[in-house]
Amino acid sequence: MTAADGLRIREAVRAVLISPDQQVLLVRFEFPTGTRWALPGGGIDADETPEQALRRELVEEVGYRDAVVGPHLWNRLHIIPFFNGQFDGQRERIHLVEVDAPFEPHPALTWPQLNAEFVFELRWWTLAEIAASDHVHFAPRELATHLRTLVEQGPPAEPFDVAV
Repeated sequence: MTAADGLRIREAVRAVLISPDQQVLLVRFEFPTGTRWALPGGGIDADETPEQALRRELVEEVGYRDAVVGPHLWNRLHIIPFFNGQFDGQRERIHLVEVDAPFEPHPALTWPQLNAEFVFELRWWTLAEIAASDHVHFAPRELATHLRTLVEQGPPAEPFDVAV
């Protein structure tokens, strides 16, 4: 955890898990403020590097082992109180993780454990489904645009900030 302008910011890491046929694994979060489909990942523990944390989170949340963590694509800062007021927001590093094919997620955590972290579903989405989902809330909000750019142009030379 680091402070930014006096805020308690949780450091986190997420993955763009993408298959060769351009399917992306997303997590459905059910927050008191609404449903969000987001990239898998979570908080970085004090003794972990971002890459170690991402590998651990992918095992816990989706059951994906031996992840090869690719380039750091994007950064995302979200200011909103969470974890029962423990944090004022979260700063995320988003990495590319390419998979050979979509797989059936088998989280290491139990569903009650995942539900306690607001996780309620894991699903592979095509880029077309994401782009066509006008009434679905994604995090980041412009996920379809960022994914299209990633697929068309490859990873950026330097990570850049994506909006909430």
